[in-house]
Amino acid sequence: MIETYEAAVSYIHNRGQFKKIPTLQRMQKLLALLDSPQDKINAIHVAGTNGKGSTVAYLRNLFQAEGKTVGTFTSPFLITFNERISVNGNPISDATILELVNQVKPKADHLDATLAEGGPTEFEIITAMMFVYFAQNPVDVVLIEVGLGGLWDSTNVVKPQVSVITTIGYDHMRILGNTLSEIAQQKAGIIKQTVPVVIGNVSDAAALKVILNTANKNHADSLIFNRDFKVENIKQFNWEEHFNYCSEQLNINDLSTTLLGDYQAQNAATAITAYLVYKQLAHELINTSIIKQGILQTTWPGRFERIHNNPTVVIDGAHNVPAVTELVTTLKKQFNHQKFRIVFAALADKQYQKMIELLLTVPDVEIYLTTFGTPHNRQNADMSKLIDLTHPQVRFIQNWSAALKTAMNHSKNGDLVLVTGSLYFISDVRRAVVK
Repeated sequence: MIETYEAAVSYIHNRGQFKKIPTLQRMQKLLALLDSPQDKINAIHVAGTNGKGSTVAYLRNLFQAEGKTVGTFTSPFLITFNERISVNGNPISDATILELVNQVKPKADHLDATLAEGGPTEFEIITAMMFVYFAQNPVDVVLIEVGLGGLWDSTNVVKPQVSVITTIGYDHMRILGNTLSEIAQQKAGIIKQTVPVVIGNVSDAAALKVILNTANKNHADSLIFNRDFKVENIKQFNWEEHFNYCSEQLNINDLSTTLLGDYQAQNAATAITAYLVYKQLAHELINTSIIKQGILQTTWPGRFERIHNNPTVVIDGAHNVPAVTELVTTLKKQFNHQKFRIVFAALADKQYQKMIELLLTVPDVEIYLTTFGTPHNRQNADMSKLIDLTHPQVRFIQNWSAALKTAMNHSKNGDLVLVTGSLYFISDVRRAVVK
């Protein structure tokens, strides 16, 4: 029996992260011991390289705007561990975390003692806690974000009402594969028999073909960005993105979102399409005013979020090459008259050199490379060795707080300070700056 919240979180984090052979059998055995809670919830399952979090946030606000109670399962957390399991955007309590751990731990102990490869991993424990919570505390819909990949992800034991694949890009190649087709195969693993799948902006033809082949094999209807739905007339002003949503079923003009970037309009369109499919399956009426309200009310901390004025400081968790590519496009398109000071830190297992090269294509930019307190078993990228290899406007400052202070002190009105890289880094900065 674990007696404190701190001990419960410590127990979770001290579980192993990975096993040698990927399988869902261990997760299925754990849930069977817990009375199969995954079969007692009403879910939408969201995978993808980037855009998962934003798409889940849009979906949550769309359902909330019509008065539904919405559960979410997301990762990683930004401020507190409890954020991973939320109801209407509110994280569950410390007491609930403790209670859930004490329900799951005896079953995990049993598997520790009986399985040759050992019991459940850290993420499997957290996923089981989520399923147990929503089975015991029912909500109208649970939005489940895949942790890593899809096919072997511990969330992939659920049969949802709708599946969503947001994007396909290079990330976690050591685990998911070295080609976009291989990565797409992993993401497409969430597609279930006869469950419709909404596919976001998957621009690589080979990756899209893999997803569609999987959908066809599972007799799952597919709706694809730029074929079955699209966004038009994207414009940005007053820190809002305005766009039109177009599909065969519904056209909505002048939608607004405070999440900036063309890719956020695309994420919103993906979320709207998944929402419409869900509503159709439930035989529920659709209200365009509610859709507009839900999209406008959506916020997602750490995604091009303004956290300070004079100078303007924005944080954005662009933690892989595809995300940095989209971020750079946004900076060039929408902030082309400002000087940029970018504070960047990344984990060692990311393509951080390529990410820095992309950031250097931003006009009138200074980059401050730095480090942060990494989570357990993870390492900072060794930025200090890159200075001579990159650009005269790149500096290394060991302490991220000093790097941010330097960037802010050198900025004038009209300049933009951008803090980006690892989501764990963004979390540290946001916790320190946003009071």
